[in-house]
Amino acid sequence: MLLALAMGFTLSQAFRTVAAIMGPPLVAQLQLSPQQLGLWAASFHFSFGVMQLVMGVSIDLLGVRRTILWAFPMAVIGAMVSANAPSFGWLMLGQVLIGTGCAPAFLVCTVFIGRYFPADRFTATSGLIMSISGLGVLATATPLAWLIEVSNWRWGYGVLAVASALAWAGMWWLVREPARPAPPADAPPPPSPLKAMLQLLSLFKEPWTLGLVAYAAVAYAGFITLRGLWLGPLLIERHGFSLVQSGNVALAMTLGSMVSPAIFGRLDPGGARRIRWLLGFALVAATVLAAMALLHHAALDVALAIAYGMLSGYGVLQYGYVRDAYPEHMRGRALSLFTMAMFLGIALMQWVTGLAASLAKSAGVEPFTAALLTMAAMVAAGAIAFWKLPRARLPE
Repeated sequence: MLLALAMGFTLSQAFRTVAAIMGPPLVAQLQLSPQQLGLWAASFHFSFGVMQLVMGVSIDLLGVRRTILWAFPMAVIGAMVSANAPSFGWLMLGQVLIGTGCAPAFLVCTVFIGRYFPADRFTATSGLIMSISGLGVLATATPLAWLIEVSNWRWGYGVLAVASALAWAGMWWLVREPARPAPPADAPPPPSPLKAMLQLLSLFKEPWTLGLVAYAAVAYAGFITLRGLWLGPLLIERHGFSLVQSGNVALAMTLGSMVSPAIFGRLDPGGARRIRWLLGFALVAATVLAAMALLHHAALDVALAIAYGMLSGYGVLQYGYVRDAYPEHMRGRALSLFTMAMFLGIALMQWVTGLAASLAKSAGVEPFTAALLTMAAMVAAGAIAFWKLPRARLPE
């Protein structure tokens, strides 16, 4: 049952990262500007992030099975709309539908593990599901690039639509939730989406929440915006790579990003030292992005992209910080807020970098230089905000 749910999450990861390889042919056929390209990529993450609260409440009310079976068909429909999109507007509609349909894909996996697996297996099982989902990111590297080169970008969406329909059928067939004990008669009802939002906002009474949100909004966003949006166009337009060659670089970057979280998780120093690691690695990440923006050397851009993938796992340290910064009764809400900040931050960074690239192009400046410098500035700004704003007092 869990593997069937993991297939939905794997497709969600694929949809999240198609833009880097699908972007160049989209620009060529639909005449998209860099701003439109960024807005298109951002719309998935915006709808995904906004729907997290709604899907969380739905899981509480309807359960894992009904939530994913009701939501995921929107991803199938969105992929079909995108595959047949005659214009930018239809492409945007498809992305919003896909993001909405994929919104519960990770939540249902974690809730299922938490409810039906022993507590001592939660971390290991969650890690296994994250590793399996990485197959979706790998699929949008060389395999997607090859498919588009031998056909066109519409086939890419068509294959993802078919795969999503098969994943939905697998979940319908295999996922059966075990009976859960009835809640006590005096148990409070699950919160409405509005009440859940108010509970999240109450976290800002803690002075360190704002710094956490500022950091969470840019840490993962830097990796996804590079790997999932600008990497392919940069290698093709700046250095003359073919789509498959760009896919190979994306594949290597993805493999590094799949290993990185486990390494950082094992090396996590905890306490106040973890905060220094978060600050230091964010500044290293910003430096890598700035170097890619300014140096314009093909081998160096490839090496720095792969290095960024291997570095990207530093974001996993935030989970330990959230756990230590909030008392147990607030951790669930804190993790929800962290997740929303992370995905809405991706949407913001992709939109802002698209805008920066468009303005740079109209001013005669290379758009990728502007996009990467904007990314570097946003990652550095998030780290500086985390440093200067109040932080949780943790032991050394």
